[in-house]
Amino acid sequence: MTTSTTSNTSAPETFVPGVPIWTDLATSELSRAEDFYGQVFGWTVRDPGEQYGGYVNFYLDEDVVAGMIGNRPGSGFPDMWTTYLASADARATVAAAPEAGGTVVIEPMDVHDLGTMALLRDPGAASVGIWQPGAHRGFGARALAGAPAWHELQTRDYAASVRFYEQAFGWRTSVMSDAPDFRYTVLVDDAGEQLAGIMDAAAFLPEGTPASWYTYWGCADVDATLAAVERMGGRVVRPAEDSPHGRLAEAADPTGATFKLASVSG
Repeated sequence: MTTSTTSNTSAPETFVPGVPIWTDLATSELSRAEDFYGQVFGWTVRDPGEQYGGYVNFYLDEDVVAGMIGNRPGSGFPDMWTTYLASADARATVAAAPEAGGTVVIEPMDVHDLGTMALLRDPGAASVGIWQPGAHRGFGARALAGAPAWHELQTRDYAASVRFYEQAFGWRTSVMSDAPDFRYTVLVDDAGEQLAGIMDAAAFLPEGTPASWYTYWGCADVDATLAAVERMGGRVVRPAEDSPHGRLAEAADPTGATFKLASVSG
């Protein structure tokens, strides 16, 4: 896992297949979530218009960093964050998913001129989105305080999940560790830069708990961010601790959507 401090304020013309490109929150309390994330990360909300069905975007200054939509009663989903992986052809990725061990939850749909989205469930039952970018090219900033710093799948079905992302999304992978107590595979680009990770979580993820994708949001001060989480009605899931990759923590917002925190500089 690596975190650079480079801002990505201009959309790339090309992208690594399967790289995390977007994340959004489905929440049952939109106004409360807006207040919570505004205080915790300094985000503001912009509504792109009624034609998008109530979908709004979170901005860090002038950079778009996440989306938010209302989670309707009876949706069958808890309030949660969803990670979207980039695809040059969302329909081809969806077609490849069943043979790779996944299932299709939402078939590809065009979102005006912004792009094409779909939703899959991987072999460990983690929900993962597909985004084929059009006008919306994904995150406007990365690895800054208040922007995504890292993306990670935690799963009990480690080997099957690695194969799934290799086959369905075309991941080029590198094994970071294969020790009995720590198995971790990363998505890498042609230069070997690490872009996302898959962790074998069998040792600590309770039996029957589905796998989950997590975004690690950058923080200048992880402990101060956790204090803001609690002040705004959220809770600390995993207290801050130092690691070789910086200071890390896990938190939940007031309606239970979980996310990770990682220290960044700059």
